Amino acid sequence: MKLNKISAMFSSSKKKANNITIFGATLTALLSMPAAYAADAEQVAAEEVDTSEIEVIAVRGIFGSLKAANLLKRTDDRIVDAIVAEDIGKLPDSNIAEALQRITGVSIESDFGVGESVTIRGVSENLILLNGRSTAGPGRGGISLDDFPSSFLKTVEVVKSPTPEMIEGALGGTVNMQTVRPLELSEPLYAFTLDGEYADKTENVAPNFTAAMGNNWDLGEAGTFGASVNLSYQDRELRRDEYFNKVDLQDDIDIDGDGTVDVSGGPNGKYLRRTESTVEQKIEERERTAYGLSLQWAPTNEDLNIYVDMNATELDGGQAAYSILDVGGTVVPRSDSYYDSNGQLHNYDLTGVLTIPKTWSDFTTNETSSHAIGAEWNLTDNIELFGEYSISKSEERQVASEFNLRPIERTDPTLKLVTHTSTGSSTSGDGIPSYVFADTGMLTNPDNLVFREFFHKTLDTNNEEQALRFDFKINDIGVDFVSAVKAGVRFTDRDYTANRFDLKPNGSTLKDVYKNAKNADGLYSPTWIDNPIIAGSFKTINMDNSFDQTGIAGQNDLLTYNVYDAERLQDAEATYALVQQMLAGTTHAMTGSLADNMVEDTSAYKEINEKTSAIYAQFHLDFEDIKAVVGGRYIQTELESSIVDSIDSNGNRILTTGKNDYSDFLPSLNVTYTLSEETLLRFAAAKVMRRADFDELSPALSIDNSLVTGTQGSYQLDPYRVTQYDFSVEHYFDGGGIVSAAIFYKDVQSFTQSDSSCLADSATITGQNTTQWNNICLLDTAGQSQGDIVNATEAQGLAYVDAEKAAGRTGIVIDTDVNGGSGEVRGLELGYQQQFDFLPGIWSGLGVNANYTYADSEQPDGNPLLNISKNTANTQIYWEGEDLQLRLAYNWRDRYLDEQTTKRVQTVGALGYNVFNQNDPTADGYDPTVGNSYREARGQFDFSVSYDINESFTVVANAVNLTGEPIEYTTELGSVWAYSEADRRYTLGVRAKF
Repeated sequence: MKLNKISAMFSSSKKKANNITIFGATLTALLSMPAAYAADAEQVAAEEVDTSEIEVIAVRGIFGSLKAANLLKRTDDRIVDAIVAEDIGKLPDSNIAEALQRITGVSIESDFGVGESVTIRGVSENLILLNGRSTAGPGRGGISLDDFPSSFLKTVEVVKSPTPEMIEGALGGTVNMQTVRPLELSEPLYAFTLDGEYADKTENVAPNFTAAMGNNWDLGEAGTFGASVNLSYQDRELRRDEYFNKVDLQDDIDIDGDGTVDVSGGPNGKYLRRTESTVEQKIEERERTAYGLSLQWAPTNEDLNIYVDMNATELDGGQAAYSILDVGGTVVPRSDSYYDSNGQLHNYDLTGVLTIPKTWSDFTTNETSSHAIGAEWNLTDNIELFGEYSISKSEERQVASEFNLRPIERTDPTLKLVTHTSTGSSTSGDGIPSYVFADTGMLTNPDNLVFREFFHKTLDTNNEEQALRFDFKINDIGVDFVSAVKAGVRFTDRDYTANRFDLKPNGSTLKDVYKNAKNADGLYSPTWIDNPIIAGSFKTINMDNSFDQTGIAGQNDLLTYNVYDAERLQDAEATYALVQQMLAGTTHAMTGSLADNMVEDTSAYKEINEKTSAIYAQFHLDFEDIKAVVGGRYIQTELESSIVDSIDSNGNRILTTGKNDYSDFLPSLNVTYTLSEETLLRFAAAKVMRRADFDELSPALSIDNSLVTGTQGSYQLDPYRVTQYDFSVEHYFDGGGIVSAAIFYKDVQSFTQSDSSCLADSATITGQNTTQWNNICLLDTAGQSQGDIVNATEAQGLAYVDAEKAAGRTGIVIDTDVNGGSGEVRGLELGYQQQFDFLPGIWSGLGVNANYTYADSEQPDGNPLLNISKNTANTQIYWEGEDLQLRLAYNWRDRYLDEQTTKRVQTVGALGYNVFNQNDPTADGYDPTVGNSYREARGQFDFSVSYDINESFTVVANAVNLTGEPIEYTTELGSVWAYSEADRRYTLGVRAKF
């Protein structure tokens, strides 16, 4: 293998500067293409980069990282941005997604305040690669970015304009994570990091440990052998507090009681009403263990390089959650009631409300791996060959339990149970509303709370892809303006399965057993929570620092509640035994163990096999000041999607299979014009495609425990297909500075949208939960599914829905993704980076890195695309001296459409019809904006500092979400319906390298 000349330059530079570079040959990998074979010296020379500038870059510290990232951007044939590690095992942020949000055009999606995925130029359908190959997660896009340790990486590329050799599947961009290869090391490597992360809501300190070791050895005539290994361990506990309402539209009401209806100012003569106040507080525990192993061997002639890469991550953790739902009630205005500018009613009472306390436990284990064996062979000075076999796998098991209560007034065994209700008083102000019950013991008095139901399920998901690829490159084909030709093939075989088992003793779930299970006398005899069987399993919750970021507008009784202990619920066997005792002697008495009563939900079984074959060719053209990469990639996809048709007499599944085969040709062009030594102009055009996710490709049903809503896919879905254009200007100046601007346009074809229907299912007669009766769809004819969604009116109410349910005329709302029309995204990116080394004294260590993105989008129905903010800005201000580094980062993104069919706001739209019809323009009440939920604009400060004690040891500290910024969600009409907040995270630790 030719460890190219830039490797030597960096090694020499490192010794001269007496600094430790990250990898011995950092920018060797930076200049390589995704196919993973090293760029040879002739190609590097062709880039006309000033090697004197290259030699002084020792990648250490903030500025060294930014400067190296700029060099990658400058010398790549594509439109690329990158993050480069500041030192061994140290990306600028400890989380990969949080590091990538500093890049122009990139925003992140977070869970429990931790970045887990990215949107690139407003598009979330992206591809996560590891060393240029696929990764596997539960879904299509690859591993979650919070599941892979950032300490394993030397660089992370974001490729916005693809070339034919790149793996297809990214609509916004491709994220390529690159690890250290052992033959890149110029000296032995030993490094570790140990830190503790404090989360301010859970008040928990999470340990985080990483270690890296690597070396290579000269074996004489046997060649050179190298090995590197990475280990990482993390055990964290986080909390998320959420408060949300159901919002609908009602006719104007008489607020002041003068007999005249007051005009709300809302659309279509209606006001916005908030009901179903809900508090959900979830604690997530996550333990992550990961390892990476890389082996390389190069024979003495250095024309061949054989490598083995092995990476694996094991996750164990779950969520313990409490949910308090306030249901029903009739609006009664008060003397302080008023309408705001959106027509939303504030300060009012709800009479006749009841509360539903719930406890959830969700434990997940996930094992992901990405292994590869490959070889790079310089067959001659002119011909390079590359081959690789890889296997990526994800195995996930989710174990979920739910223990719910019901407000029933204490009584002797009876056939007439009385639901305990009260009056709730809502008062608006800063933060979440105040909510006070007339009954002070509404959520704590054991006289009013009984065991309602216990659910338990397991979900297993397996996703495995095997890939084989061969590539070759010819550097000289005898044509002056063709500097190289690349071509290759890639074959994949992917198997995806998903299966579900539910607790169904006696053939049915334990839904509403308080009113279904009868004693020996034929009477209902519910179990109140102070019953000796279960009394010791309950606790009163009043968490410290609840909603301390959002604020609370006074007393809120929903924050103090008596519930089944979530830690006990995590032991499903023990909880099952308690339920078994409670139901002994009733018509729902259970025999056998928990495992004995787990029943496969065959309607939810999914089995998908997907085979792809791809061939590509690309030409590297060189016309002195103009360089280009042009070519195309042709892909054939063969899909088989199977569901269970029946079960034979031996208990084996009989499957029915649907097939869908299609092909795509993806041409691309990347042109770079060197306007001057400092300024580059780039143009790119390409067609890209993304296959639908696996859940969307299976017609298997996924229905919630309440038998109210569900989802279903279709194997006939076409992939997303996008035609995109990019134009950019990059100006580089002394000291590693850059000013850049880019415009982009994406034309999205084969667009998918959600289509809702009402599914007839006989199970609803006995199993459907009608507590939230206004979410249940009504059937025109019992037993016949229909396309229209019809809900009961306020005047009809719960009693009407229960009567329709008994007659078999209630259904399940099923959301199905279908191919629709087209959409588009257009935007602008601006970037600026500079270190002010011209300033005197210590001020010369000051630097800035800032960017701004504008993106505008539109779907066929006039709505914007999901997850696209019109305005996004990122700024980093840093200072670094000889031993000390400081960085303050700010990320801000504008309001964006988060979801389109949000159940809690599904009848709220711009036109004010209060009807859920977003798909049928020919039907009454059509409004494509109903159900839209927006995440409001939000900014976040992060801070980091490090101090080099000596050449080997560094103290590091970080703060994420420094000012504790919450998240707000609003309806199409701008009214707030949900609040969410998670921990501030503070990290302190030490990093060592030898």
